[in-house]
Amino acid sequence: MTGTELAVEGVTLTAGAHRLVRDVSLTARPGEMIGLVGPNGSGKSSLLRAVYRVLRPEAGQVRVDGADAWSMPVRHLARTVAAVVQEAGADFDLTVREVVAMGRTPHKRLLDGDTAEDRLLIESALTSVDAAELADRPFDRLSGGERQRVLIARALAQRPALLVLDEPTNHLDIRHQLDVLGILRRMPATVLVALHDLNLAAHYCDRLYVLCDGEVVAAGPPAEVLTPALLNDVYGVTAEVTVHARTGAPQVTFLPDEAARPALA
Repeated sequence: MTGTELAVEGVTLTAGAHRLVRDVSLTARPGEMIGLVGPNGSGKSSLLRAVYRVLRPEAGQVRVDGADAWSMPVRHLARTVAAVVQEAGADFDLTVREVVAMGRTPHKRLLDGDTAEDRLLIESALTSVDAAELADRPFDRLSGGERQRVLIARALAQRPALLVLDEPTNHLDIRHQLDVLGILRRMPATVLVALHDLNLAAHYCDRLYVLCDGEVVAAGPPAEVLTPALLNDVYGVTAEVTVHARTGAPQVTFLPDEAARPALA
């Protein structure tokens, strides 16, 4: 598994008369972890859907290693790109191990069984997200956080060159948030991830793209992007941004309205 290059070039997305994303461009170089941040409704999920070929652009292109993703053969795309989405259901009548094994499907012919390599990759993926003990449990009886870890394991078992994730830390406790993002950070694959937690995004991502009202309003390394002025403009909040003494990453502290107001004389 090695990373691939992703290029989103002037993509515009619509749903009926509603424009979701307008003229958005971004790049992710092989092995980079790129974060999408922005308020609810800013277009993050819509843009990801265009990358993993669910929502076709009205204008612009999505290129994976130079090829138009929307013209690639489905099987080739499935071997190259894996997605972890927010709206994945829990109605699989399968065990956890069987769900994770689905990640190997793009690499097989019809009716092929699991090889020794497949089984090794499945067990490794389960172990990496701390879900090995869940392997024989029914997927539909797991908690939200457990299901999320299993779906991430399924994507890891796929061994993609590009991994696209929409809020992968949803439902996860703090330990598993850090574990999962640490796994993504260490992967040789290229990673495009939408995150709400700006401090996690600042710590784990090489570069950030900030979306607001369907447009990219800032892009670059976290230290350049996460400024008090931008956070006020995009999120409408007052924040202080410092450098974390141990990690060197930007540390965002949001201030309640009362703390932001000057003290009365």
